[in-house]
Amino acid sequence: MARLNRVRGSSGSRWRPLSAALIPLLAMAAVAERAAAQSLRGGSASMSAQNAKARQYDYTFLTNPAHVRRFVDLGLLVGIRGNRHYRLDNEVSFPYARPEVKMFLERLGRQYHSACGEQLVVTSLTRPQNRQPGNSSSLSVHPTGMAVDLRRSLVRKCRSWLEEVLLHLERVGAVEATYERRPPHYHVAVYTQDYARYVAALGGGSRVAFAPDNSPPQGVGPAAEETMLRYEVRRGDTLWDIARTYGTTVDELKSANGLAGSRIYAGQLLEVRVETR
Repeated sequence: MARLNRVRGSSGSRWRPLSAALIPLLAMAAVAERAAAQSLRGGSASMSAQNAKARQYDYTFLTNPAHVRRFVDLGLLVGIRGNRHYRLDNEVSFPYARPEVKMFLERLGRQYHSACGEQLVVTSLTRPQNRQPGNSSSLSVHPTGMAVDLRRSLVRKCRSWLEEVLLHLERVGAVEATYERRPPHYHVAVYTQDYARYVAALGGGSRVAFAPDNSPPQGVGPAAEETMLRYEVRRGDTLWDIARTYGTTVDELKSANGLAGSRIYAGQLLEVRVETR
């Protein structure tokens, strides 16, 4: 039996067969949306990968609000206030995150707003361990400041756009993203050093320009902007390693931090200039 489509015209309602060519297209669109959501399904393997990355970075799992404030004072967490492209929901109790997470939000928010015409909404950032919800995983990386939760839009094109970008960033190893259903949102663990390296690579290692979005560059984008990150030196780090990770040079690191030589030590805080677009 042919599928029927109701059409309303000047003479009233009537039924006519739905175009045979349209049926497969509608089916393909539905399958595509389901596939995108399913590929952000998360699970225990995803949580384990996020937790392992946090430990690889030697990140501290903050235990309480005082611990968060101390990391803010040290510059290891920065304030997230939002702008015309993205905003924080009232649920955000601790509006702080790792500097690279702020860079991620400012880039993504600008792109999302341009593509969808609505603000990106952040529902959670850093959460100390004693403020985690009861249903949270013991492997959660929210206590490290490297995770962010984003509200799921009611607009299909916005959901599709955001899922496509998150999947791309997953493929390049810059984030681990999961679609959560209660309440509907996207949980994103930003692999901070890998994300900063990815952003730097968009400019081909130069100081000329970045692509205007998180996707691979299609040509020369707008003039580069810079942000200053504060990096905590870890055991075994060298200036050359840090410069390579953040797309800068050893000489620039020395100049920005007033270093006469190349010796650095674990726990030392270095300022690193990173282009944000």
